[in-house]
Amino acid sequence: MNKREGRGEKINPVVQSIPPSGIRRFFDLATETKEVISLGVGEPDFVTPWHIREACFYSLEKGYTMYTSNQGLLSLRQAIAQEIYNKFGVSYNPKDELLITSGVSEGLDLAIRATVCPGDEVIVPEPAYVSYVPCITLAGGRPVALSTTMEQGFCPTVEQLGRLITSRTKLLILNYPNNPTGAVISKKRLQEIAAVVCEADLLVISDEIYSKLTYQGEHTCTAALKGMKERTILLNGFSKAYAMTGWRIGYACGPEEIIQRMLFMHQYLVMCVNTTAQDAATVALQVGQEYVQEMVAEYDRRRHYIHQRIKDMGLPVVMPRGAFYIFPDITQTGLTSMEFAEQFLQQEKVAVVPGSAFGKGG
Repeated sequence: MNKREGRGEKINPVVQSIPPSGIRRFFDLATETKEVISLGVGEPDFVTPWHIREACFYSLEKGYTMYTSNQGLLSLRQAIAQEIYNKFGVSYNPKDELLITSGVSEGLDLAIRATVCPGDEVIVPEPAYVSYVPCITLAGGRPVALSTTMEQGFCPTVEQLGRLITSRTKLLILNYPNNPTGAVISKKRLQEIAAVVCEADLLVISDEIYSKLTYQGEHTCTAALKGMKERTILLNGFSKAYAMTGWRIGYACGPEEIIQRMLFMHQYLVMCVNTTAQDAATVALQVGQEYVQEMVAEYDRRRHYIHQRIKDMGLPVVMPRGAFYIFPDITQTGLTSMEFAEQFLQQEKVAVVPGSAFGKGG
């Protein structure tokens, strides 16, 4: 048998080029250190509300342990579609424009792979959630950073966006409320961006997993803006608002042709999201929204507290308007974000994530 020419390394070089998550690195360090206060992983410290856990028990007792449709339980898809319509006036057909995914992370990967061709450019406002750039790279795309600053509220301007659009630009990723800054983009700014997107004929992935964790004003759904439903892949899920991170359940809504291609990949990779989690998620949407409101009220109290404490320390910081993150400027310490995070863990037993994990602007 002849050896294949040009075999090279056993590992795909694209995969080799992907660095480990900066979030997970400090999470792992925190678990290895005694008596650490961990502020690293983006996860509620609440337990999933009892009525949602009870729905899971009931599902198991009824013997609902088989596969569901690859696309997810129709009852859950209908409940999601109804909620989106009630809140934002956007109508999705639950039969072919909505897919239940293993968390928003899977939805993100599927959306990028379904739309991005090798060489396509994807604009990513930074600081950005750590999964965006690796998913683009693995799909053969080219991530293009759009750097935002504290002074501009960590939101991109239309001028910045316009300067980055080329003939190769395929996609813009938006994530508001934002991880890791807690920024919330105004409806006016989003409308301005939408006009540029439509003019350039781009697609948008709108990661709105923190939509229910908005503290000032109402959340604006990207797909609800003029001309945007047909070019937006809306991602959301249950992890943050319902304290269900370990259940791994999210969803994607969008144009039928894109959702169906995402479904093809999903059915080969995952088959379907586990049945009991889908049953529990259905109940989460139908019952007990006061539990979400209670958690949001507690996050609101905490954001005011930590914002004031950081200001008292003399560090520049803006009040987060959504999610449960805060992104202070540590420049005056003279340390890099990595050095700061390492020393904070070693000296104070507090685990935080260095801003550099979220892009060069961090």
